Amino acid sequence: MKYLKTKIACAFVCIAGFLYWQDNGLMLTKMTHSKNVPHSFDGYKILQVSDLQNKAFGKNQERLLGKIRNATPDIIVITGDLIDRNRTNLDSAMTFIDSAVHIAPVYYVSGNHEHQSGHFDELLEKLTEAGVTVLENGKSIIERNGDTMELIGLADKRVNPYYGDVLSTLLKGSDEARFQVLLCHRPELFQTYVEKGVNLAFTGHAHGGQIRLPFIGGIFAPNQGFFPAYTSGIYEKENTAMVVSRGLGNSTFPFRIFNRPELVMITLHNENKVAKNV
Repeated sequence: MKYLKTKIACAFVCIAGFLYWQDNGLMLTKMTHSKNVPHSFDGYKILQVSDLQNKAFGKNQERLLGKIRNATPDIIVITGDLIDRNRTNLDSAMTFIDSAVHIAPVYYVSGNHEHQSGHFDELLEKLTEAGVTVLENGKSIIERNGDTMELIGLADKRVNPYYGDVLSTLLKGSDEARFQVLLCHRPELFQTYVEKGVNLAFTGHAHGGQIRLPFIGGIFAPNQGFFPAYTSGIYEKENTAMVVSRGLGNSTFPFRIFNRPELVMITLHNENKVAKNV
């Protein structure tokens, strides 16, 4: 009996350790994108933060911030759910933001949790005061050595019922040759981004499917249901590529399994330069 109890205790410790590692073993996933990238943006690094949901990575978010510093991004994009509706903590969110803005320019769009928290307006005020560029149904132009990249931000669909129409309006008047990057929260609307001709979209929301299985992928994602189509990595269709971050935190379901929290960094490459190096 004593031997059995020892085995059970060891198994419990191993399982607890595994679950802790799956929830806290922060990783940086690096990917590249080259289609339609302007010459001057070759080597440009975009680091994505998504679905932090008040998760803490070390005291004052130092593990998370250290990972971002070491990646040396040109810009940081936040694609929603910076806070969690069930345990909203604006001070915790701003601890991260107040340091992140000193690493690189930060751009933000909302997710569903911000709007469900009841603190969205207060959060926006704090983000703006901290120097974050808030792109709620807005856009911003980044210039580099004579070339331009347009960042377009869509507010979460929860408060943006005419989502596709708003995107069309934001795209109107843009130079067709300009490289367009969309910041939004919802990967399940990939077809909308394809139809509107967005070059590159950054999304989150799916939490990687929460539990991931080999050869199957994510098990369940919000607004996609079981065995979701879009949970992690880059998806391409026609002239559009969509990045889906597995995110950093949890909400209703407390564990991530085979699905460690991730930061995503996309390095842009100009197709002509890539071809010369092949």
